[in-house]
Amino acid sequence: MTRLCYSMCRTTWTLRKERLFVRSLALRPRVVLGIETSCDDTGAAVVDENGKILGESLFSQKDVHLKTGGIIPTVAQQLHRDNIDRVVNAAVLSSGLCLSELSAVATTVMPGLALSLGVGLSYSLNLVREHNKPLIPIHHMEAHALTIRLLHPVNFPYLVLLISGGHCILAVVNSVVDFLLLGQSHDSAPGDVLDKVARRLSLVTHPDCSSVSGGQAVEHLAQFGDRTLFSKLGVPMSQHQDCSFSFAGLRNHCEILIQKAEEKEGIHKGELLSCAADIAASFQHAVAHHIVKRTQRAILFCRQEGLLPATGASLVVSGGVASNGYIRRMLQHVTDGMDVSLLCPPPKLCTDNGVMIAWNGIERLRVGTGVLDETCGIRYQPRAPLGTDISERVRKAAIQLPSLRYKK
Repeated sequence: MTRLCYSMCRTTWTLRKERLFVRSLALRPRVVLGIETSCDDTGAAVVDENGKILGESLFSQKDVHLKTGGIIPTVAQQLHRDNIDRVVNAAVLSSGLCLSELSAVATTVMPGLALSLGVGLSYSLNLVREHNKPLIPIHHMEAHALTIRLLHPVNFPYLVLLISGGHCILAVVNSVVDFLLLGQSHDSAPGDVLDKVARRLSLVTHPDCSSVSGGQAVEHLAQFGDRTLFSKLGVPMSQHQDCSFSFAGLRNHCEILIQKAEEKEGIHKGELLSCAADIAASFQHAVAHHIVKRTQRAILFCRQEGLLPATGASLVVSGGVASNGYIRRMLQHVTDGMDVSLLCPPPKLCTDNGVMIAWNGIERLRVGTGVLDETCGIRYQPRAPLGTDISERVRKAAIQLPSLRYKK
């Protein structure tokens, strides 16, 4: 009888422990592993639904591509292959969790370099199949647009400006899965043209710029230049009353100015011009002014169409070029005058990273959208539009812009 009572007590205690364990699991915040390989950075992070970054890791290919003068897709692919396992394991290890405790794995599948996207997707598919976890495919630009909500309680809808090496986009974010595209670049992106002008100016030979990206080099040198000396650069698409962008012509015009300056100074291509700082300042200002004018029109259009709150509207700026302090200050000048809050993630979260992918996964997990238990047929997409395109509505609105004046 004593043995029977002991056995029953033991069974009851075991069942109670199991129930407590199951209950504790239910009370734990859900956790997502994010994996990012859309371009030249291998990123991974573990984030919970309370917005806590539990672990993260990043391998940057910047130094490799600086030596080659640009990203070579096959080189980027191999570097992702060589580092992805180490980066993911480092993020999970620093989180203090094991893979079995993850709620899902989120990975970038669009848009980006095909060879780079393929590495991340292949790795993620093996991971979710081995550990029986859901996969959450992520649109890279949506992740940039939603990152701010990890840091601030930003309510929908809000306006977002995404500026990077591959994109320049204005959109209204209505929800985690609802985006209205107001305008995007017809050709090059701001980060791309800043890098190319930096290479044409040979800024890598400048002692202060040898170890930074082209865009960072332009921003640094521009501090010491006079942006008014090359005012002939002008503003692209000033006759088009829409929110689209174009940077290729601006870059070509700048390269012509550089060639003329080299001829005037009697130096060869590859040598540093004495007026390099002035050209950097002028070009950066022209890029920033173009971005600001289109953003100004986007705010006015959204107000006219009732797409943003009448009071307390927000402009979120993200993407790698959002780290440029000069562009941020010019945008701040506009938003201050229009009673709009300007919000930017810190530079670390503006560039490509695993945190933004994991957070986008959390956002989708919360609303129950795009969480896949079956992964057959999942493909990456190098080109992928963002949301519903209403840029024609913007063009037809033909909103006139007041002039802007900036402090020199």
